[in-house]
Amino acid sequence: MDKQIVIGKIIAPHGVRGEFRLMPLTENPDRYLEMKKLLLENGKEFTIISARFHKNMVLIKTEEITSMDEVELLRGQNVVVNTKDLPPLEQGRFYVADLIGFAVVTLENEDVGKLSDVITTGSNDVFVVKSTSGKEIMIPAIDTHIKEIDTKSRTIKVVLPQWID
Repeated sequence: MDKQIVIGKIIAPHGVRGEFRLMPLTENPDRYLEMKKLLLENGKEFTIISARFHKNMVLIKTEEITSMDEVELLRGQNVVVNTKDLPPLEQGRFYVADLIGFAVVTLENEDVGKLSDVITTGSNDVFVVKSTSGKEIMIPAIDTHIKEIDTKSRTIKVVLPQWID
């Protein structure tokens, strides 16, 4: 099975004819305006008839979903995309899902832990590293601390912030 990343969540019906509100969980919510198919985490696929923005949500209508009751059955479902279908990124940019599980080490190759999550904040991302002792370490994903990401060896070299023991 292809690796998938979550790009949205079905929130609620919008009207009675099967249209629904989707909360985008992606840096590129405009992707919904171009998508032809909608894939759920459970493997179900739907053909998109229309997609438009409304407040902070995307309103989606599909061929297969025709009633409010059908949308209710999908409430809370995650919308995913196969990573192989994602556009290539420019040099030095990465999809978060591809980095999860990477070993995190210092410049001296001392083991820090494994990358378990990436938190998106307003100013910069924060790498959440699960240490070998089970403690979570948060490292700002800025050039000062993230020195190298090697996708071949699945390793991230860091300079730990001073506040981390």
